Amino acid sequence: MKFRYAMVCSSNQNRSMESHSLLKKHGFDVSSYGTGAHVKLPGPSLREPNVYEFGTPYKQMFDDLRRKDPELYKRNGILPMLKRNLSVKLAPQRWQDNALDGSFDIVFAFEEKVFDMVIEDLHNREQVLMKSVLVINLEVKDNHEEAAIGARLTLDLCQELEKVESWEESIDDVVAAFEKQHRRKLLYSISFY
Repeated sequence: MKFRYAMVCSSNQNRSMESHSLLKKHGFDVSSYGTGAHVKLPGPSLREPNVYEFGTPYKQMFDDLRRKDPELYKRNGILPMLKRNLSVKLAPQRWQDNALDGSFDIVFAFEEKVFDMVIEDLHNREQVLMKSVLVINLEVKDNHEEAAIGARLTLDLCQELEKVESWEESIDDVVAAFEKQHRRKLLYSISFY
């Protein structure tokens, strides 16, 4: 593979991890992150989410929720999601705190607010390498079914990007072909490390 990829959503749980897992299975050099202040998972009601710090191991969250209400968290898909996550990496990582992970060639965000936060973070960093990075937003609803669809679309787009000589020269054509084929709009921006 030519490029290093980062998958980014709010909590590094569902959308970014579904894509991270699928791309990893297909041999891509991929990492994943969240941009939120905390990791939030659904709780017994909208007003009672389960909140964790970034860096809390997925296994610890899994055990915590299994202890609290195993039926609820199995039924709403949170326990299977956490089980998948812990097979991919140890814990959710925050995008803004992981600047030293190296530079990525292509970063995927799965909602516009996250896309904006990634762009803002890249613009606020010292751009010492002057290496370009492509940031793409593929809007994906934060539920298990849409995350699976979003991951397949992301894989498809990454496979197309791998075919080009240089994404800088081909991005407009690749995006136009993707949008026509999948009837999904993409936002993208170029930033620098």
